Amino acid sequence: MAGRLLNAARLFSSAGSTRQAFCWQHKIPTVQVIPCQPRSTVSKQKEDSTDLGMPPCDFIPEEYKGISYDRAKEVRGDKLNPGLLTYYRKPIMVHQGHMQWLYDTEGKRYLDLFAGIVTVSVGHCHPKVNAALHDQVDRLWHTTSIYMHPKIHEYAEKLLAKLPDNLQCVYFVNSGSEANDMAMQMARLHTGAYDLVSLRNAYHGMSPQTMGLTSLGNWHYQVPRGFGVHNAVNPDPFRGPWGGKNCRDSPVQTIRDCNCAEGQCHANEMYVEQFNDLLRHGTPKKIAGFFVEGIQGVGGAVQLTNGFIKEAYAATRAKGGVCIFDEVQTGFGRLGSHYWGFETHGVVPDIVTMAKGMGNGFPIAAVITSKEIASTMSQALHFNTFGGNPMSCAVGSAVLDVIDEEGLQARSAELGTYFLLELAKIRDEFEVVGDVRGKGLMIGFELVTDKESRTPLAGDQVVDIWEDMKDMGVLVGKGGLYGNALRIKPPMCITRDDVDFSLSVLRKALQNNKEKHG
Repeated sequence: MAGRLLNAARLFSSAGSTRQAFCWQHKIPTVQVIPCQPRSTVSKQKEDSTDLGMPPCDFIPEEYKGISYDRAKEVRGDKLNPGLLTYYRKPIMVHQGHMQWLYDTEGKRYLDLFAGIVTVSVGHCHPKVNAALHDQVDRLWHTTSIYMHPKIHEYAEKLLAKLPDNLQCVYFVNSGSEANDMAMQMARLHTGAYDLVSLRNAYHGMSPQTMGLTSLGNWHYQVPRGFGVHNAVNPDPFRGPWGGKNCRDSPVQTIRDCNCAEGQCHANEMYVEQFNDLLRHGTPKKIAGFFVEGIQGVGGAVQLTNGFIKEAYAATRAKGGVCIFDEVQTGFGRLGSHYWGFETHGVVPDIVTMAKGMGNGFPIAAVITSKEIASTMSQALHFNTFGGNPMSCAVGSAVLDVIDEEGLQARSAELGTYFLLELAKIRDEFEVVGDVRGKGLMIGFELVTDKESRTPLAGDQVVDIWEDMKDMGVLVGKGGLYGNALRIKPPMCITRDDVDFSLSVLRKALQNNKEKHG
């Protein structure tokens, strides 16, 4: 195992000095990795020191002069919908962001390892992205796509140059849910079939239609949903019925043992058979399509068994369906080895959906497919008021430039692999850490009562660890059906020092939990 980890580290540890033109078949482009240094030249912020080594930053946030914290809590409780999810026992009131850092209204600095739920891809308030938005705001805010404006056409060309030849027609929308909703419609119109398949533990949105694709019980309301959608057994090598030590595309494998030889995965064969069994017994002769995430995001950064998606795609196409890949969280270089998540599985989808990091926090999303499939939308009138507006396209175009110019895909590969290997050491130190998984800067860290049973750690202990990290200046997400997986998905501009600081904080939080609970 140690040898495999070292080989993985060597695989992702180098980058060249010049940037090459993108070709969709590429893996890590040759780039110059530019350190993500603070932009301001003013003196360092005065803040409480810590022996855990929070990296210095010379950015000084503006003095906050807005609504008070207590009044904001009152308004949130009285005026905002109670379904609005709020993190932490004492919620943070964020005032300003700078690259990988967030500042609350009292000036406390936090290392943001969750990136606005995997959305801030190149850094909070990145100067090039901000400049592109400012330039467009001063010229034209909104006109809708019924009129031609330059930015939508410029951005469409630039974005589609990142994709294979069969994916050359884009429809811009505003969110991942919206994109997946439209992809469902396109799949059904194109095939003339209705049934769709997704995986259990998947998250594809919260619209009435996409709630059928989303297969996490704690996200479901007591209303009818998912008519015509089937949820297949999830090929999760850690928590699923089958799994072993050679199952996933990651520098770190599960702690489960198996008799599979290197490059072989018996567990995958079992999961593929379950998928085929669902198609045989649960669907008609023809289906509309299959939705999948390359790594399940909300589900806890769960990786699927090697080869599963390729075989599921073949089975889907054999039933007349199209293959839809959800890149809302995995796209734009975050996984490091490739620009798109589907490339890491060796497949080419028929439809791709994307959002989140596409706009670095600005609302923008897209459905990309072939001209043939896209033409189905012309069967009736269809319109999206804000999709492809000048501001969002200006931002999206700048984000693409920053990812290339600053070598963020290569950075994700190098730092992500280092992060994973160091997290694996922490897993081996603490009984409550059951699994470390992921690829690039999309990482899951699952907490359990013990490694043998893999029983999810009690919620109060998970929250204690999570809160402790926040108090020490590091923000991470939570996910998975049981809420016991810490989600580490930072802006791709983080540094090696940031990773080391995060590891120190996590280790301290786990040690505190061990001392408290034994």
